[in-house]
Amino acid sequence: MRACPTEALRVTGGKAHLHSNRCIDCGECYRVCPTGAIIVEQDDFQNIFSYRHRIVMVPSVLFGQYPEDVNPAMVIQALLNIGFSEVIEVEDSVEYLIPQINDYIVKNQTKKPIISSFCPAIVRLVQVKFPWLVGNIMLLRPPLDLTTSYLRKKYSESGIPESEIGIFYVTPCAAKIAAVKSPVGEDKSELTGVINMDLIYNRTLHEIKKRTVDRNTNDDRPALSSRSITWALTNGEAANVEGRTMAIDGIYNVIEFLEKIENDEVSGVDFLELRACDESCAGGILAASNRFLTAELLRKRSMRNFPGDTPRVASSKLIEYQKFLVGKIGLGRVEPRSMVKLDEDMAVAMKKMERVNRLMCYLPGIDCGVCGAPSCLALAEDIVRGEGAISRCVFLQKIMEQTKLDPEHSFRIMKKIWGDNRFLKNCEKPIRNK
Repeated sequence: MRACPTEALRVTGGKAHLHSNRCIDCGECYRVCPTGAIIVEQDDFQNIFSYRHRIVMVPSVLFGQYPEDVNPAMVIQALLNIGFSEVIEVEDSVEYLIPQINDYIVKNQTKKPIISSFCPAIVRLVQVKFPWLVGNIMLLRPPLDLTTSYLRKKYSESGIPESEIGIFYVTPCAAKIAAVKSPVGEDKSELTGVINMDLIYNRTLHEIKKRTVDRNTNDDRPALSSRSITWALTNGEAANVEGRTMAIDGIYNVIEFLEKIENDEVSGVDFLELRACDESCAGGILAASNRFLTAELLRKRSMRNFPGDTPRVASSKLIEYQKFLVGKIGLGRVEPRSMVKLDEDMAVAMKKMERVNRLMCYLPGIDCGVCGAPSCLALAEDIVRGEGAISRCVFLQKIMEQTKLDPEHSFRIMKKIWGDNRFLKNCEKPIRNK
């Protein structure tokens, strides 16, 4: 509950409840949950067999999950073995996208700093916590969406019916699942489904260990460019944008920096690459390997493909589809999402805000979380919305006990918040770092 950067979780009856209007799908709750009670829903893997053409879109970080003796060609062969008919790397569209980003910044000088739209958790964070910066979000679709549009076009030109084409994305994080199911700035995603990276990693590694994949397998496809391979790592995007750019990873680092922008403490920045996870997509909650080792492997692959003075930029497959993609690259308007909507009526909301301020005078302000809300302010807002009670605060309970609240009543309140089982003696409870 305390790990959520937007205070979207509450505890009642011993269970965590989510405020969906606050959730940004960053996965921090999944990352810290000590009992593994939180799961990330995905599409059923068997769905791929509903399609004649089963295309899997893999991010470059997938290839960084495996031991060093497993090369990308072996992983691709394993993906084909488990049922896919074609493997496409998401970053295929990066070389087409880079000049579009630089052109966008030149044309939108008044919106600086331009905030990258690559990380969907960051887009949602800006929507709910920094709504006045929504206009700074770059309205260009990320590589995943561009590559998917390119694939749909390529297959339709071959005369293959849409109903026979299934395009599935292997995601390293929960935010990209939400971006596919409920895209921001678009009506509907062109992807058919999303499969978690840890599931794909386990299946493909099993194939490789069964030795159904030849260890001498060679990939004769054109290699991605150096900057395409490292695009999903920290500074992979900012390093290719002209002007003064900054790359910041980690959701709390991002929040701290956006607060500085809010307070006019930072100026002169042209472009911000903001990523919710440490080491960007390499640190996604569904990644199987250590994020630092993944980043190292990808950088080695990048240098191996383009050593020394070899040109670092490969030609993009999407160049020949430029005319088609011009109409596909733009995102629709991104709207703010109110995180603290006390009431639809502005006058009523103002009165409720006054009540919140009065409540804060009595609450201790130490944000202990014992009340089931992540902070005293969150509890005060819950109270004025009719979703909480001041008696939940243990410090105020102590004061009330001196007047009318007896200890048994206080105990019953705590049971309502944390559930009966939390008050039973159990020496087998999970203890972190035991």
